[in-house]
Amino acid sequence: MHHDDSWGPLPPRPAFSLLIRFVLTVLLLPLWWALIVVIFLGFIAFGIVAEILTVIPGFEKGFLGLIDKFGDSVKMWPAWCVTLPELRHEGDAAFYRARVDKRIAAWTAKELAAQKAKKAPPPGPHDIPVREYRGVGAGYVVEAARARDWELSHDRHSDPLRVVRLRRLPVTD
Repeated sequence: MHHDDSWGPLPPRPAFSLLIRFVLTVLLLPLWWALIVVIFLGFIAFGIVAEILTVIPGFEKGFLGLIDKFGDSVKMWPAWCVTLPELRHEGDAAFYRARVDKRIAAWTAKELAAQKAKKAPPPGPHDIPVREYRGVGAGYVVEAARARDWELSHDRHSDPLRVVRLRRLPVTD
């Protein structure tokens, strides 16, 4: 399927390195989340005060664009953090396979429920970060997704070392 090694499983990380990152995660992740909340509250406070500035053409659109960029660039689970399941299951292909399958199954269920209710499907593309598939590789994500009528997104490209972006194939009646 993919001839590039980056689509395969990533090598297991050293246990000591994972342990250090886990401890740092436990200590720093709450501070990270608090910082995100403070910045978001700052946006809200500035938005309330800046309501006066909406008379300036384009101000509101620019401000909303800034908030969107902030939301897209700041992750709740940054790449540097290591969770307890990741610490315990590093290199365990079955664990990562189950994670990928569970995520794709959940998205498929939401898509099918929307289709059955004749509603618009959830917006995509849907991202699977490397922390979900590192033990099986991005190639497995694509194979598992294709089995459930998903494919790689064409709008936003995937980077197999960071994220796989999927979209649901169009439904044909």
